[in-house]
Amino acid sequence: METNAKELVAALEGLEREKNIKRDDILKTIEDALVSALRKNLGKTAQITAKIDVNTGSVQAMHLLNVVDVVVNPETEISLEDAKAEKKGAKVGDVITHPLQVTDFSRIAAQIAKQVLIQKVRGIERDNFYKEYKPREGEVVMGTVRRMSDRDIIVDLGKIEAILPYCEQIRKERYTNGSRIKAVIAKVMNQMELAAVGTDDALLARYKSAAFRMDKGQRGPYVFLSRGNSRFLEELFKVEVPEINEGIVEIKKIERDPGFRAKVLVSSIDSKIDPIGTCVGMRGIRIRAIQNELSGEHIDLINYSTEVSTLLMNAIAPAKANFVQIVSVKDKKALIIVPDDQLAIAIGKDWQNIRLASRLTGWELDVKSESQKATEEKKATESIQSVLASIEGVGPKTAELLQKAGFTTAEKLANVEVEHLCTVQGIGDKTAAKIIEGAKKYIAEHLETTEEVADDNQQENN
Repeated sequence: METNAKELVAALEGLEREKNIKRDDILKTIEDALVSALRKNLGKTAQITAKIDVNTGSVQAMHLLNVVDVVVNPETEISLEDAKAEKKGAKVGDVITHPLQVTDFSRIAAQIAKQVLIQKVRGIERDNFYKEYKPREGEVVMGTVRRMSDRDIIVDLGKIEAILPYCEQIRKERYTNGSRIKAVIAKVMNQMELAAVGTDDALLARYKSAAFRMDKGQRGPYVFLSRGNSRFLEELFKVEVPEINEGIVEIKKIERDPGFRAKVLVSSIDSKIDPIGTCVGMRGIRIRAIQNELSGEHIDLINYSTEVSTLLMNAIAPAKANFVQIVSVKDKKALIIVPDDQLAIAIGKDWQNIRLASRLTGWELDVKSESQKATEEKKATESIQSVLASIEGVGPKTAELLQKAGFTTAEKLANVEVEHLCTVQGIGDKTAAKIIEGAKKYIAEHLETTEEVADDNQQENN
């Protein structure tokens, strides 16, 4: 019996060491497995207890029966008469215990006990893996490409296999079995969490699809990796730039088109330290190390500014901007004017640069060259002068003067006082009065025309 005890203790210590499962949890699992196997012989509702003595290696199992007048369920009850035969003074309500011979298990019962034990040990192991990896979300890990699952990649992290979904890969990279790969732990989920994922979150829905394709029978935990999200790039910067970990340089925000271009908004708490130069490093050694890990992804370092116009101009780097025109503060819309030779750079291939700049700043950005802006302004000016020139009393020369003075619509001319209009160079009292009268006439005529068109449209619809 002592030999059995030693073997049992050695086995428990081995499981505790290899699987990181506590000895008490293993014992409880074995005892539950024994109970489950015994119920195969005695009935599903039988009340059974099992206890393992680690010191002696012995196993004790008991079948508990409630004493009753009339037996309804023989698996859990015993008649008073039979109880008294076993125990003098037995009465209704007592519990009679029948020792069970564990060594008499049939081969099937022993196999059942083994399977239950294996399942429960795996369950405990899964829980331990989840508890270990869940707090590590956001941590960069190194693994080995184990196999492909459709376009997703299964990565061996040593203790567990993780999933690098296609949506989290750098598209231009090619991975081969056995190659080393670095990625960030994007999400850790157990089976219940994964099952609860709906279609409202597109990213998690893709994770769920990747997990299902990997192994339909797997029960988790599911560790999802990423090389394409912003967190991975941020963690790479923390490794290469000590000032970020020290809090001297701060990464405000990152936007990426993985493998092609990224924009990183940085600032410094010390005015003497250049955040961009710090991230680039001596002769570019720091930024090159990060780019090499990302297959040559181009990284634009953007200087943060509390001044909106400055921030927007910085965001379109590497293009140089002349000025920013705020179109709407409420809707966060702005127009950036750049030199003609900078327009293609500011827009980027397939609008990549301006799109990333918009996402980085949270503003809807449009970009135009100086010549485009000048052409649009010229067309707008000509359109205004054409309308003004069609007003009675206004010639082309006068229309130009009125437009420069701020009278850009017939409504403005119709509502102005004669004395005010006379302040425009070359316009006297009589001319001013004639222009105002002509503007009112112009508005009335156009209003009548608009109403006639509306009536005609209504008749056609009827």
